[in-house]
Amino acid sequence: MTDEFSGLVAIVTGGASGIGAASAELLASNGAIVIVADTQERSGPGRYVQHDVASEESWKTLLADVLAREGRLDIMVNNAGVAGGPGDIETTTVENWQKVHAINADGVFLGCKYAIEGMKQTGPDKTRSKGSIVNVSSVAALIGSAGPTAYTASKGAVRLLSKSVALYCAEKKYGIRCNSVHPGGVDTAIFNRLWQMVGPEHGKAMIGGRPPHRPYGRAQRTG
Repeated sequence: MTDEFSGLVAIVTGGASGIGAASAELLASNGAIVIVADTQERSGPGRYVQHDVASEESWKTLLADVLAREGRLDIMVNNAGVAGGPGDIETTTVENWQKVHAINADGVFLGCKYAIEGMKQTGPDKTRSKGSIVNVSSVAALIGSAGPTAYTASKGAVRLLSKSVALYCAEKKYGIRCNSVHPGGVDTAIFNRLWQMVGPEHGKAMIGGRPPHRPYGRAQRTG
């Protein structure tokens, strides 16, 4: 454990499980004050807040709560996401497309929007606008895929949204960074539906065997 992020306030969406939970644990172990924002509660480091990333009202409430209780916002990890099933361009329904994008793309858009608002707030312990936004995209956003269509498109949106936000913040001289990360196959609950359909071993072989994936990974805190 270190104090690298001592005193910094971080929100992790989808922080109740998988990559989000590992991120929350890593931030907390390095001294950050962590708010786990999710629809499901979890035990572990950080303060839990019920939160729906697809709802702008929920974002307004979350930001107001964090600024009132913690007094600042320094780190936003927009991690919450859904797989949405294996549908291709011919079988994906409009309903499924909209559901996946509401969480994976709209949720990250709102996360960036309200992260910037929060990170611009100054006070006695934070004298200037600054912060870091990390958006969890996917390797699917880099190489594409025949399916799942909705998931791949939503993660592609996250990648370019991140670039847009980074350039905007640089232009405005906000001192706020924005980056996207692109995991390959990671054994988290997002793949439960695939495991049920084809079995976990076959599913992992399907995902892990496609370049440029490395061997199938696990979400865990390191450092």
